[in-house]
Amino acid sequence: MTPEQVLGAGLDELVLDLPARGQHQLLEYLRLMDQWNRVYNLSAVRSEVDAVSIHLLDSLAITSVLPETSTLDVGSGAGLPGVPLAIARPQVRVTMVESNGKKAAFIRHAISRLGLDNAEVIEDRVEQWQTDRRFPAIVSRAFAELAAFVRLAGRLLAPEGRLYAMKGRFGHAEAAALPPPWTVLEVRQIHVPRLDAERHVVVIGAGTA
Repeated sequence: MTPEQVLGAGLDELVLDLPARGQHQLLEYLRLMDQWNRVYNLSAVRSEVDAVSIHLLDSLAITSVLPETSTLDVGSGAGLPGVPLAIARPQVRVTMVESNGKKAAFIRHAISRLGLDNAEVIEDRVEQWQTDRRFPAIVSRAFAELAAFVRLAGRLLAPEGRLYAMKGRFGHAEAAALPPPWTVLEVRQIHVPRLDAERHVVVIGAGTA
């Protein structure tokens, strides 16, 4: 199957109705990543077909849990899941925080080339970023253990907001290590098309479920 076919089939499985422009932007994002990969080693994934599942569909699978609201992506790396989410949800503002200068530069380049008016990148460590902004949804993809996630990013959460940790296997010990007032509100197992690996989204809030 071609990358286009894999993406189309995967979006169908995820029940995501993206217009042709959005699908083109997703694939162009992978091509931009491949170009930069030759110099900056943004990702270990070299096959474009594999990258569709590992990068694009894995990022988009969280849409079944993540509300359509202003979203902060913490430790975004090369823009995952932030860039795919910004493409799939053009009506939602997506802010990405990435401390690595080369990766942040790539995200800025991708945002410009793809014409993503709803996306921005902040080049800083999340715990050092000085801002008065608060976000109703904060997401991380393999960023840190849950306790570190809430310690570093919890101050940026809006009242009644939620943190969404994208994980492979879910470890109950991680949940037990959360400091008060943080608690796991939901653990959702999600399916990523063409990816033979466990995936979970851990939803965290302040207070009881």
